[in-house]
Amino acid sequence: MKRIVVLLLALFTAICMLAGCGTENASQGNTSSTRVVTDIDGMEVTIPKDIKQVADLWHANNQVVLMLGGADTLVSTTKNVQGLPWFVKVYPRIKEIPAPVKGTDVQMEEIQKLNPQVVLASNKNQIEMARKAGLPAVRVNFTDYEGLRKTVAITAEVLGGKAIDISKQYLAYLDGNVKLAEEKTKHLSDAERPTVLHIVGGDNLLKVDGDKTIINEWIRYAGGKNAITAAGPQIVVTIEEIIKADPDIIIIGGTQAQKGIDQMMNDPQWASLKAVRNHRVYRNPVGTFNWDRYSAEAALQILWAGQIIQPQLFADINLVKETQKFYKDFLHFDLSGDDAERIIHGESPAN
Repeated sequence: MKRIVVLLLALFTAICMLAGCGTENASQGNTSSTRVVTDIDGMEVTIPKDIKQVADLWHANNQVVLMLGGADTLVSTTKNVQGLPWFVKVYPRIKEIPAPVKGTDVQMEEIQKLNPQVVLASNKNQIEMARKAGLPAVRVNFTDYEGLRKTVAITAEVLGGKAIDISKQYLAYLDGNVKLAEEKTKHLSDAERPTVLHIVGGDNLLKVDGDKTIINEWIRYAGGKNAITAAGPQIVVTIEEIIKADPDIIIIGGTQAQKGIDQMMNDPQWASLKAVRNHRVYRNPVGTFNWDRYSAEAALQILWAGQIIQPQLFADINLVKETQKFYKDFLHFDLSGDDAERIIHGESPAN
């Protein structure tokens, strides 16, 4: 009888030990299977350790994910991204990814069905919708170069793995271009800096970008000054205000820039402007995203703007080769010289 009791006690102890070990291992497993990232608002978000399925609801950040080598993790994108010809050429699979997002409208039920491990978005309402749906949501957003740096770093942290090293390489390149441009233009007097009007797109020539924007920053880096002194992006102004500003240079962003230039050249009011008279009206480059705003290619924008605004100071830069190198190093794509030229001139791929 004593022997049976001893055996039962030994068996009970062994079971308890195994159960304890199992609980400890399970607990350790749960801890190691997640991690915490901090988003652009300082919010801590718990996400899985290994990220393989991402829903990216911000058009611009899809390009950041592509640059960081994470495009194959995308299970959801946006219709806007699928309409970008160079993005499609560089990464054709983007057309096959579900896109229940148009503008800021999102079908969260459709996103849920795609089982993303994490949602990336810039729109606060989208972030709240995702969190209410039980999905980890990380907010990314930027309106200046410092915000771009933070968004790249946050996105890299979410993706993990090789994305971290790529982000460091990219940020070093961006900082190098900023330093290069500032060194070239630091001796310019205010009078030597031409005024630059940046128009958002060719569909509305009265929507412009003012102070405290990434646009204002690259104009300054490149040796110019903004013709619009009011603060903020995408400000609607009157033609009278533009005529009063009488910019030395006009740059039009977006894929419809040529439409805006054609309209400008055939309108007597615009024809009176100094920039139009002197043929200093330009289409902004458009690659996998517009170079001028919300874009990783804003690193190249600094060099392009320098050649437009201060051509003598930036004459030593071969922008075609710079663009080819950027696409090779950061977008994992071999651009031909003709391709690079087309991007620089704001044109779609030839085929």
